[in-house]
Amino acid sequence: MTYELDPEQPLDAEVRRIATELIDHAVAQIDGTEETPHEAVHHEAVHEVRKDCKKLRGLLRLVRPAAPKLYKHENAAFRDTAASLSVLRDAEAAIETFDALIDHFRDNLDPGSLAPLRQRLEDHKARVAAGAQALDEQLDGARTALGAARERVPGWELPSEVTDPADDPADDAGWSLIGPGLRKTYKRGCQAMQAAYADPGVAAFHEWRKRAKYLRYQVRLLRASWPRVLKATYKETKQLGDLLGDDHDLAVLEQVIEEAEALSPTNDAEQILLALAAQRSEQLRNAAYWLGSRLYAEKPKRLDRRMQCYWQAARGMKTA
Repeated sequence: MTYELDPEQPLDAEVRRIATELIDHAVAQIDGTEETPHEAVHHEAVHEVRKDCKKLRGLLRLVRPAAPKLYKHENAAFRDTAASLSVLRDAEAAIETFDALIDHFRDNLDPGSLAPLRQRLEDHKARVAAGAQALDEQLDGARTALGAARERVPGWELPSEVTDPADDPADDAGWSLIGPGLRKTYKRGCQAMQAAYADPGVAAFHEWRKRAKYLRYQVRLLRASWPRVLKATYKETKQLGDLLGDDHDLAVLEQVIEEAEALSPTNDAEQILLALAAQRSEQLRNAAYWLGSRLYAEKPKRLDRRMQCYWQAARGMKTA
């Protein structure tokens, strides 16, 4: 499976190819749970299917301006499929984040003093799991939805070339199918970053995180136009996404601690953990600001033009 658009091939065909490969990969992960009925395998399948759905949504956002109806319908379908598998996500993420937080501050505290709190998080996860639909049933539902989406892909209506009157049609190389989508993703990321630091809050940083993740996916899709340069850019966008993702996971951990029935914010251990989470969040947001300021340094139109030049050059070398 190659999550990259090939400049040598028609873009509409490439979009369908990548969508088909992602859906097939997700279905294969679900089918693998039947061969190995183990809880860890089921959870890994959930992770992979959710990730494939996010990649599909990143792909659809790239062609959104050229195919708005297609985007609206299919984006909602893949969003809902991923959401159907997210029941246990917050409870699991809280435990993973707890462990990462303790490891980060290990030299400054006694991990054993917070062990009872971790056990209560485990108990909370068990209660959530007990009240949720069986995981295999969730996966079966996702497989059905993905199968239906797979059948729709060949009929996706995507213009093979969309000509912008302001450009030279002969020099477009199909960029007008994907350029506006990239520019929109980048512009909304710039705006989301500004909003997050102007009025810091969980929702604002979560919004920026989503925009940064879609930029990461789209840089990956375009990487073949100049692999050496865009591979480095992709790594930076991934790092930004990881920083913002870790910050969001801390917010999830705080929410679970405050809302879980067996937990009480008056407990000293919980107060210590919340203080550590706040300190770590500040560190992550500072690092994200440094990196985001560079990734979003260009004006959207300039980024669009630069990436278009890469694409046209790669297209020219392929077709020469």
